[in-house]
Amino acid sequence: MEYSDELIRNVLTRVKTIAVVGASAKPIRPSHGVSAYLQHRGYRVIPVNPGLAGQELLGETVYGSLGEIPGQVDMVDVFRRSEAVSGIVDDALERWPDLPVIWTQLGVRDDAAAQRAEDRGVTVIQDRCPKIEIARLF
Repeated sequence: MEYSDELIRNVLTRVKTIAVVGASAKPIRPSHGVSAYLQHRGYRVIPVNPGLAGQELLGETVYGSLGEIPGQVDMVDVFRRSEAVSGIVDDALERWPDLPVIWTQLGVRDDAAAQRAEDRGVTVIQDRCPKIEIARLF
C-alpha cells in the first residue's frame, strides 16, 4: 500500500508517545537503533519485550506486554514478525480502544489485522520505518 507523504508527516508530527513492541537491549538490533533515534527526536519511547520486562532500556521501564503499560500511547510500533502482528493489534485495541496509530516496520505486514484496526478508526502504516521517514520528510 502506498502512503502519502502528507499522511506520514501528519502521523509523525502528532504522535508523542510510542510503544515499541519487540524492543531490544542489543545496540546492533534495528529496534534498539530506531528507539534511540525516536527518543533523540523528542518522542517518548516505551519498550515492550517480555524477556526484558522490569529492566530499564534507554531510560524507560521495559514492559512485558502492551497491557502492562500505564497510561495512553499515541502509536504502537511493531518490530516483530508478520505472524505476530494480529495478536499485537488485538492487544493494542483492547488496551487502548482509541489508539491513534499502529505502525509496522519494514517487511512486517498483516493486511487483515490492519483492516480490523482501520475499521476501529486507527491509522495503520505498514512496512515502513519511522526513522527513515523522519529523515526523509523532516
